[in-house]
Amino acid sequence: MAESLNLEQLVEQVMDELAKRLNLYRTTSHPERLPGTDAADRPPNPAAADAAVQLELEQQANGSAIPQPKWPDRLAELTGSTPARIAVWRSGTRPLTRTMLKLRRDHAAAVDAVYGEVSKQLLDEFSLFVVETVTENTEHYLKRPDLGRIIHPEGVEKIKNRCTMRPQVQIVVSDGLSANAIEANLRDIYPALLDSLKAHGLSWGVPFFVKGGRVACMDHIGEILQPEVLVLLIGERPGLVTAHSLSAYMCYRPRKGVVESDRTVISNIHRGGTPPIEAGAHIGAVLKKMIEQQASGVKLIL
Repeated sequence: MAESLNLEQLVEQVMDELAKRLNLYRTTSHPERLPGTDAADRPPNPAAADAAVQLELEQQANGSAIPQPKWPDRLAELTGSTPARIAVWRSGTRPLTRTMLKLRRDHAAAVDAVYGEVSKQLLDEFSLFVVETVTENTEHYLKRPDLGRIIHPEGVEKIKNRCTMRPQVQIVVSDGLSANAIEANLRDIYPALLDSLKAHGLSWGVPFFVKGGRVACMDHIGEILQPEVLVLLIGERPGLVTAHSLSAYMCYRPRKGVVESDRTVISNIHRGGTPPIEAGAHIGAVLKKMIEQQASGVKLIL
Protein backbone atom coordinates (compact mmCIF):
# COMPACT_ATOMS: atom_id res chain seq x y z
CA MET A 1 0.00 0.00 0.00
CA ALA A 2 2.87 2.35 0.85
CA GLU A 3 4.44 1.70 -2.56
CA SER A 4 1.10 2.35 -4.27
CA LEU A 5 0.70 5.59 -2.34
CA ASN A 6 4.17 6.75 -3.35
CA LEU A 7 3.43 6.05 -7.00
CA GLU A 8 0.18 7.99 -6.72
CA GLN A 9 2.10 10.88 -5.17
CA LEU A 10 4.62 10.68 -8.00
CA VAL A 11 1.85 11.13 -10.58
CA GLU A 12 0.52 14.11 -8.62
CA GLN A 13 4.01 15.65 -8.47
CA VAL A 14 4.45 15.26 -12.21
CA MET A 15 1.06 16.88 -12.85
CA ASP A 16 1.92 19.73 -10.47
CA GLU A 17 5.22 20.30 -12.22
CA LEU A 18 3.52 20.36 -15.61
CA ALA A 19 0.99 22.88 -14.29
CA LYS A 20 3.78 25.10 -12.94
CA ARG A 21 5.62 25.07 -16.24
CA LEU A 22 2.45 25.79 -18.13
CA ASN A 23 1.75 28.76 -15.85
CA LEU A 24 5.30 30.02 -16.30
CA TYR A 25 4.89 29.67 -20.02
CA ARG A 26 1.77 31.80 -19.88
CA THR A 27 3.03 34.59 -17.62
CA THR A 28 6.59 35.33 -18.80
CA SER A 29 7.21 37.83 -21.57
CA HIS A 30 9.77 35.47 -23.09
CA PRO A 31 8.14 32.06 -22.57
CA GLU A 32 10.48 29.23 -21.65
CA ARG A 33 10.46 26.05 -23.61
CA LEU A 34 8.65 23.10 -22.13
CA PRO A 35 11.43 20.48 -22.01
CA GLY A 36 10.83 17.43 -24.14
CA THR A 37 7.60 18.67 -25.72
CA ASP A 38 6.74 20.10 -29.11
CA ALA A 39 4.26 22.39 -27.38
CA ALA A 40 7.19 24.66 -26.53
CA ASP A 41 7.23 25.86 -30.10
CA ARG A 42 3.63 26.95 -29.93
CA PRO A 43 2.35 30.26 -28.41
CA PRO A 44 0.78 30.11 -24.94
CA ASN A 45 -2.85 29.14 -24.84
CA PRO A 46 -4.57 30.58 -21.73
CA ALA A 47 -7.89 29.13 -22.80
CA ALA A 48 -6.46 25.61 -22.78
CA ALA A 49 -5.02 26.08 -19.28
CA ASP A 50 -8.33 27.43 -17.96
CA ALA A 51 -10.12 24.47 -19.54
CA ALA A 52 -7.72 22.11 -17.80
CA VAL A 53 -8.47 23.70 -14.43
CA GLN A 54 -12.21 23.52 -15.08
CA LEU A 55 -11.87 19.89 -16.13
CA GLU A 56 -10.03 19.08 -12.90
CA LEU A 57 -12.78 20.70 -10.82
CA GLU A 58 -15.49 18.80 -12.66
CA GLN A 59 -13.60 15.56 -12.23
CA GLN A 60 -13.46 16.09 -8.50
CA ALA A 61 -17.21 16.80 -8.47
CA ASN A 62 -18.48 13.77 -10.40
CA GLY A 63 -15.64 11.26 -10.00
CA SER A 64 -14.81 11.25 -13.71
CA ALA A 65 -12.96 13.40 -16.25
CA ILE A 66 -15.98 13.90 -18.50
CA PRO A 67 -16.78 17.63 -18.72
CA GLN A 68 -20.41 18.54 -18.07
CA PRO A 69 -21.85 14.99 -18.15
CA LYS A 70 -25.51 14.72 -19.07
CA TRP A 71 -26.33 12.52 -16.04
CA PRO A 72 -23.72 13.42 -13.37
CA ASP A 73 -25.41 11.44 -10.59
CA ARG A 74 -25.54 8.25 -12.64
CA LEU A 75 -21.97 8.80 -13.79
CA ALA A 76 -20.80 9.24 -10.20
CA GLU A 77 -22.64 6.03 -9.24
CA LEU A 78 -21.00 4.19 -12.13
CA THR A 79 -17.46 5.38 -11.41
CA GLY A 80 -17.95 4.70 -7.71
CA SER A 81 -18.95 1.09 -8.39
CA THR A 82 -15.68 -0.06 -9.97
CA PRO A 83 -11.94 0.70 -9.93
CA ALA A 84 -11.86 0.08 -13.72
CA ARG A 85 -10.66 2.85 -16.02
CA ILE A 86 -13.93 4.33 -17.18
CA ALA A 87 -15.00 7.92 -17.87
CA VAL A 88 -11.37 9.02 -18.28
CA TRP A 89 -12.17 11.42 -21.16
CA ARG A 90 -9.61 12.47 -23.78
CA SER A 91 -7.66 15.33 -25.33
CA GLY A 92 -8.50 15.30 -29.02
CA THR A 93 -8.02 11.69 -30.03
CA ARG A 94 -5.55 10.91 -27.26
CA PRO A 95 -5.89 10.07 -23.54
CA LEU A 96 -5.27 12.81 -20.99
CA THR A 97 -1.75 13.16 -19.59
CA ARG A 98 -2.92 12.11 -16.11
CA THR A 99 -4.58 9.00 -17.52
CA MET A 100 -1.45 8.01 -19.44
CA LEU A 101 0.79 8.58 -16.41
CA LYS A 102 -1.40 6.37 -14.23
CA LEU A 103 -1.56 3.69 -16.94
CA ARG A 104 2.23 3.60 -17.27
CA ARG A 105 2.62 3.64 -13.49
CA ASP A 106 0.30 0.66 -13.04
CA HIS A 107 1.89 -1.24 -15.93
CA ALA A 108 5.32 -0.75 -14.33
CA ALA A 109 3.95 -2.01 -10.99
CA ALA A 110 2.56 -5.12 -12.75
CA VAL A 111 5.94 -5.86 -14.35
CA ASP A 112 7.68 -5.40 -11.00
CA ALA A 113 5.21 -7.83 -9.40
CA VAL A 114 5.95 -10.57 -11.95
CA TYR A 115 9.73 -10.21 -11.87
CA GLY A 116 10.03 -9.37 -8.17
CA GLU A 117 11.04 -11.73 -5.37
CA VAL A 118 9.61 -12.28 -1.92
CA SER A 119 12.11 -11.01 0.64
CA LYS A 120 14.00 -13.44 2.85
CA GLN A 121 13.13 -11.23 5.80
CA LEU A 122 9.41 -11.85 5.30
CA LEU A 123 9.88 -15.62 4.93
CA ASP A 124 12.07 -15.73 8.04
CA GLU A 125 9.45 -13.75 9.92
CA PHE A 126 7.02 -16.66 9.52
CA SER A 127 9.67 -19.42 9.59
CA LEU A 128 8.88 -20.49 6.02
CA PHE A 129 11.61 -22.60 4.44
CA VAL A 130 11.94 -22.43 0.65
CA VAL A 131 11.60 -25.08 -2.03
CA GLU A 132 11.62 -24.46 -5.78
CA THR A 133 9.88 -25.90 -8.77
CA VAL A 134 11.82 -27.26 -11.74
CA THR A 135 11.58 -23.94 -13.60
CA GLU A 136 15.00 -22.37 -14.15
CA ASN A 137 14.13 -18.66 -14.02
CA THR A 138 11.23 -16.24 -14.41
CA GLU A 139 11.29 -16.31 -18.22
CA HIS A 140 11.22 -20.11 -18.15
CA TYR A 141 8.44 -20.01 -15.57
CA LEU A 142 6.32 -17.73 -17.77
CA LYS A 143 6.77 -19.86 -20.88
CA ARG A 144 6.34 -23.29 -19.24
CA PRO A 145 3.43 -23.20 -16.77
CA ASP A 146 3.47 -27.01 -16.62
CA LEU A 147 6.91 -26.98 -14.96
CA GLY A 148 5.66 -24.66 -12.20
CA ARG A 149 3.50 -27.57 -11.03
CA ILE A 150 6.47 -29.86 -10.28
CA ILE A 151 8.59 -29.50 -7.14
CA HIS A 152 12.34 -29.86 -7.75
CA PRO A 153 13.75 -33.19 -6.45
CA GLU A 154 15.84 -31.30 -3.87
CA GLY A 155 12.67 -29.62 -2.68
CA VAL A 156 10.87 -32.94 -2.43
CA GLU A 157 13.60 -34.25 -0.13
CA LYS A 158 13.49 -31.07 1.93
CA ILE A 159 9.73 -31.36 2.34
CA LYS A 160 9.98 -35.00 3.39
CA ASN A 161 12.71 -34.20 5.92
CA ARG A 162 11.18 -31.08 7.48
CA CYS A 163 7.41 -31.50 7.28
CA THR A 164 4.90 -33.62 9.16
CA MET A 165 3.38 -36.42 7.10
CA ARG A 166 -0.41 -36.59 6.77
CA PRO A 167 -1.22 -33.30 8.56
CA GLN A 168 -4.82 -32.25 8.98
CA VAL A 169 -4.12 -28.89 7.28
CA GLN A 170 -1.06 -28.09 5.15
CA ILE A 171 -0.34 -24.41 4.50
CA VAL A 172 1.78 -23.50 1.46
CA VAL A 173 2.74 -20.00 0.26
CA SER A 174 3.93 -19.25 -3.28
CA ASP A 175 4.91 -16.14 -5.20
CA GLY A 176 3.08 -17.32 -8.34
CA LEU A 177 2.77 -14.37 -10.71
CA SER A 178 3.02 -11.62 -8.09
CA ALA A 179 5.71 -11.57 -5.41
CA ASN A 180 4.33 -8.18 -4.38
CA ALA A 181 1.01 -9.81 -3.46
CA ILE A 182 2.81 -11.93 -0.86
CA GLU A 183 4.73 -8.92 0.43
CA ALA A 184 1.56 -6.84 0.69
CA ASN A 185 -0.81 -9.38 2.29
CA LEU A 186 1.04 -12.16 4.12
CA ARG A 187 1.50 -10.24 7.37
CA ASP A 188 -2.27 -9.83 7.62
CA ILE A 189 -3.68 -13.04 6.20
CA TYR A 190 -1.27 -15.55 7.73
CA PRO A 191 -1.84 -14.76 11.45
CA ALA A 192 -5.59 -14.50 10.80
CA LEU A 193 -5.53 -17.95 9.16
CA LEU A 194 -3.69 -19.54 12.09
CA ASP A 195 -6.12 -17.93 14.56
CA SER A 196 -9.03 -19.27 12.53
CA LEU A 197 -7.59 -22.81 12.49
CA LYS A 198 -7.17 -22.66 16.27
CA ALA A 199 -10.73 -21.41 16.71
CA HIS A 200 -12.08 -24.34 14.68
CA GLY A 201 -9.95 -26.89 16.49
CA LEU A 202 -7.83 -27.76 13.45
CA SER A 203 -4.15 -28.72 13.50
CA TRP A 204 -1.61 -27.96 10.78
CA GLY A 205 1.75 -29.20 9.56
CA VAL A 206 4.96 -27.28 8.86
CA PRO A 207 4.22 -24.45 6.39
CA PHE A 208 6.71 -23.62 3.64
CA PHE A 209 7.23 -21.40 0.58
CA VAL A 210 7.32 -22.55 -3.06
CA LYS A 211 9.32 -20.30 -5.38
CA GLY A 212 8.00 -20.29 -8.93
CA GLY A 213 4.89 -22.27 -8.12
CA ARG A 214 1.66 -22.64 -10.09
CA VAL A 215 -1.69 -23.52 -8.55
CA ALA A 216 -1.39 -27.17 -9.47
CA CYS A 217 1.85 -27.55 -7.48
CA MET A 218 -0.53 -28.30 -4.61
CA ASP A 219 -1.25 -31.67 -6.30
CA HIS A 220 2.42 -32.68 -6.24
CA ILE A 221 2.70 -31.54 -2.62
CA GLY A 222 -0.44 -33.54 -1.86
CA GLU A 223 1.23 -36.66 -3.25
CA ILE A 224 4.29 -36.04 -1.05
CA LEU A 225 2.66 -35.15 2.29
CA GLN A 226 -0.87 -36.55 1.88
CA PRO A 227 -2.60 -33.84 3.95
CA GLU A 228 -6.33 -34.01 4.64
CA VAL A 229 -6.72 -30.51 3.20
CA LEU A 230 -4.20 -28.12 1.66
CA VAL A 231 -4.42 -24.35 1.31
CA LEU A 232 -2.15 -22.52 -1.13
CA LEU A 233 -1.74 -18.75 -0.73
CA ILE A 234 -0.45 -17.58 -4.13
CA GLY A 235 0.14 -14.25 -5.88
CA GLU A 236 -2.26 -13.73 -8.75
CA ARG A 237 -1.57 -12.47 -12.26
CA PRO A 238 -1.31 -8.65 -11.84
CA GLY A 239 -3.64 -6.37 -13.74
CA LEU A 240 -3.73 -2.62 -14.18
CA VAL A 241 -5.98 -2.05 -11.15
CA THR A 242 -3.78 -3.77 -8.59
CA ALA A 243 -0.57 -5.80 -8.59
CA HIS A 244 -1.18 -6.99 -5.01
CA SER A 245 -3.99 -9.50 -5.52
CA LEU A 246 -3.66 -12.80 -3.66
CA SER A 247 -5.72 -15.98 -3.94
CA ALA A 248 -6.26 -18.87 -1.56
CA TYR A 249 -6.75 -22.22 -3.32
CA MET A 250 -8.00 -25.10 -1.16
CA CYS A 251 -8.42 -28.77 -1.92
CA TYR A 252 -9.54 -31.85 0.00
CA ARG A 253 -6.90 -34.57 -0.29
CA PRO A 254 -5.05 -33.01 -3.24
CA ARG A 255 -3.32 -35.42 -5.60
CA LYS A 256 -2.19 -35.58 -9.22
CA GLY A 257 -5.10 -35.69 -11.61
CA VAL A 258 -7.35 -33.40 -9.56
CA VAL A 259 -9.63 -31.36 -11.83
CA GLU A 260 -10.00 -27.63 -11.33
CA SER A 261 -13.63 -27.98 -10.27
CA ASP A 262 -12.40 -29.86 -7.19
CA ARG A 263 -10.60 -26.76 -5.92
CA THR A 264 -12.21 -24.07 -3.81
CA VAL A 265 -10.79 -20.57 -4.22
CA ILE A 266 -11.09 -17.23 -2.52
CA SER A 267 -9.66 -14.68 -4.96
CA ASN A 268 -9.08 -10.94 -5.15
CA ILE A 269 -7.58 -10.76 -1.67
CA HIS A 270 -6.01 -7.34 -1.14
CA ARG A 271 -6.81 -4.12 0.65
CA GLY A 272 -9.04 -2.91 -2.20
CA GLY A 273 -10.84 -6.27 -2.56
CA THR A 274 -11.46 -8.93 0.08
CA PRO A 275 -9.51 -7.67 3.12
CA PRO A 276 -6.68 -10.13 3.91
CA ILE A 277 -7.56 -10.37 7.62
CA GLU A 278 -11.17 -11.18 6.76
CA ALA A 279 -10.05 -13.73 4.15
CA GLY A 280 -7.73 -15.45 6.62
CA ALA A 281 -10.57 -15.89 9.10
CA HIS A 282 -12.92 -17.21 6.40
CA ILE A 283 -10.39 -19.74 5.05
CA GLY A 284 -10.36 -21.55 8.38
CA ALA A 285 -14.15 -21.92 8.28
CA VAL A 286 -14.02 -23.28 4.71
CA LEU A 287 -11.31 -25.82 5.59
CA LYS A 288 -13.41 -26.98 8.54
CA LYS A 289 -16.35 -27.66 6.21
CA MET A 290 -14.09 -29.49 3.75
CA ILE A 291 -12.99 -31.90 6.45
CA GLU A 292 -16.55 -32.38 7.73
CA GLN A 293 -17.97 -33.01 4.24
CA GLN A 294 -14.81 -34.71 2.85
CA ALA A 295 -15.16 -32.62 -0.29
CA SER A 296 -13.98 -29.41 -1.96
CA GLY A 297 -14.76 -27.41 -5.09
CA VAL A 298 -18.21 -27.77 -6.58
CA LYS A 299 -18.94 -30.74 -4.32
CA LEU A 300 -18.58 -28.61 -1.19
CA ILE A 301 -21.71 -27.09 0.35
CA LEU A 302 -20.86 -23.74 1.97
